Amino acid sequence: MTFKITHKDKHTNARIAILKTKSGNIETPFFMPISTKATPKFLNSKHLEQLNAKATISNALILSLRPGTKLIKKLGGIKQFMNFKGINFTDSGGFQMYSPSIYIKSNLKGVHFRNPISGEKIFMTPENNMKIQLDIGSDVAMTLDEMPMYTHSKDQIKIAVEKTSLWAQRCKNEHDKLQKSLPKNKRQLLFGITQGGKYKDLRTISITNHLNLNFDGHSIGGFGLGETKQEEQNIIKLHKQLLSENKPLYLMGIGDPLEILEAIALGCDCFDSRLPTQNARRGTLFTSQGKLKLLNKKHEFSKLPIDKNCNCFVCKTYTRSYIRFLLKEQEPTGKALASYHNLHYLQQIIKEAKIAIKNNKLKQLIKKLKKYYK
Repeated sequence: MTFKITHKDKHTNARIAILKTKSGNIETPFFMPISTKATPKFLNSKHLEQLNAKATISNALILSLRPGTKLIKKLGGIKQFMNFKGINFTDSGGFQMYSPSIYIKSNLKGVHFRNPISGEKIFMTPENNMKIQLDIGSDVAMTLDEMPMYTHSKDQIKIAVEKTSLWAQRCKNEHDKLQKSLPKNKRQLLFGITQGGKYKDLRTISITNHLNLNFDGHSIGGFGLGETKQEEQNIIKLHKQLLSENKPLYLMGIGDPLEILEAIALGCDCFDSRLPTQNARRGTLFTSQGKLKLLNKKHEFSKLPIDKNCNCFVCKTYTRSYIRFLLKEQEPTGKALASYHNLHYLQQIIKEAKIAIKNNKLKQLIKKLKKYYK
């Protein structure tokens, strides 16, 4: 088994489990800082280690363009390339369909992208995407999917589900074929991604199409784009009803502290989002008293730390006034300090959630956080 549940909260669907990968085990639930180009923005792998971040996720499409899979593979794979001791996930690049500067169009055969570096056109198929992710050498790969926008019509989202389902089958077939000579404990894991937006009938089709493919885990794609929290939670519940309890469930693109805790309570195991670091760079910091808008003028002369209850080195060392000044000046150091703090806060929230699950008190932790986060 690649996924073994060790603890369950008696009052929610939350659980703690061990996910086994070729590089080692990782305890769920966990949050992955985004390392699109093999590094978090303004941080590095040493920072990830200090933050106790056990996993990070990179973008296979972007890395295949530069520095290229040949270089990463020659240097021993992404783990050695970025000198990260934890677990490496890679996304297929389906998220880039959100970017009009890169995405051109897609059909049942694959996706047409434009290389943002050279301008040349790239045709990405499920098969060559699996080869790219295996060459990069991540521990966990994602299937190629089409991510519709929240504002798309139901008919448009239905087409995205059809493509995603077809590509999932082709990804699984190719991924299995490329690894058939490897022992199981040396193989890259593959997670399938469901689409369907807020529509239960479309999500049901997407989930059902994944069930017989025996993925190592399942991911909920297409959220964090404008849906309501209730719409998101309805779809999580649907996944829990239809999928096996013995597979990890990854809620992609969600990085709000309360939203993560509520998703854990519903049974989600893995998370990633650019929100914590993106918000930090723009002056919104997570604290034990809610979100702090650091660029507000009232903090100009403040000698307080970002959060007096935080023990990260940023809060122990620097004032709000100093970090605010650096952010207003667009100094990289300010962006690094703010990003570090937000990621530290999320790692602490995950740590508290695990303690709460073991003591059947996750509901109380969520209630406490709701006082400060809406």
